[in-house]
Amino acid sequence: MSSYTMAMTVDRGFPETVDLVRIALAEQGFGIITEIDMSATLKAKIDVDIPPQIILGACRPALAHQALLADPSIAALLPCNVVVRSVDANATTVEAFDPAFMAGMAGSDAVRTVAADARERLTNVLDTLAKETEHAA
Repeated sequence: MSSYTMAMTVDRGFPETVDLVRIALAEQGFGIITEIDMSATLKAKIDVDIPPQIILGACRPALAHQALLADPSIAALLPCNVVVRSVDANATTVEAFDPAFMAGMAGSDAVRTVAADARERLTNVLDTLAKETEHAA
């Protein structure tokens, strides 16, 4: 895990993990407003193959609105990016940009409050994935 992301690896295949991430994000009030298939994009643009990987742009509109009211330039750091990356046939890493890092960059108390809420919700997503993996074992 880097200093600017929160991550975990689950003992599940890529397609199943993507589905679980979508469900867990929805349970925390996030919608997916963008989706980038990095594997397909890199294959199409520069003819390279990488393991399956997508970037989900997750947005909780109320939090985005609060952040924008506090600092309109924070839009450059939105939405919350969640990466789902295949490690192998039975393991997948889920990694999210840590909103606390965003808050540190903005330096506003209002942004810090929004970021703390977003971070708690993204932590809950990762915790849900951990529990789902435990139940599957």
